Amino acid sequence: MSMLPRYPSAVLTAAVLTAAALPLLLGACNKAPDAPAPAAIAPTELLAVNTPPPDYPEELLCDNVGGKVVLLLTVGPDGKAASAEVFRSSGLAPLDKAAQEGVRSWTFKPATRGGVAQTTKLQVPVNFHPPAVRPQSCFVLDEQRRRGGGK
Repeated sequence: MSMLPRYPSAVLTAAVLTAAALPLLLGACNKAPDAPAPAAIAPTELLAVNTPPPDYPEELLCDNVGGKVVLLLTVGPDGKAASAEVFRSSGLAPLDKAAQEGVRSWTFKPATRGGVAQTTKLQVPVNFHPPAVRPQSCFVLDEQRRRGGGK
């Protein structure tokens, strides 16, 4: 009779499988991933590139009349103003019109989502403040008005 202990065959099979699998499992811990997961492209926000002030209507500038127009501006994926609607009027049609015409030339770096340029809507206040020093052209306008040939 043998002095070695007898184990059921299921225990021996599990022990052999564990002994064989252990090096494979440990080796997998040190293994680098096959391919890194693709990095998500971070979204970007709309960025103004060129937004010069709109032309001030000369008659209002010379009469020291100012105001504020709020526009609802739609910027297309090309970074250009696609539309400019009056959201809140200044109460003066020439100022509202000047603001709308002025923003049509503005350019932006478009907002992106997933690396794709997007259309963006935003409210833009346009302020018209008469300058502290009256421009020389106003004196010419005054003279034209005085002579009855106003603009």
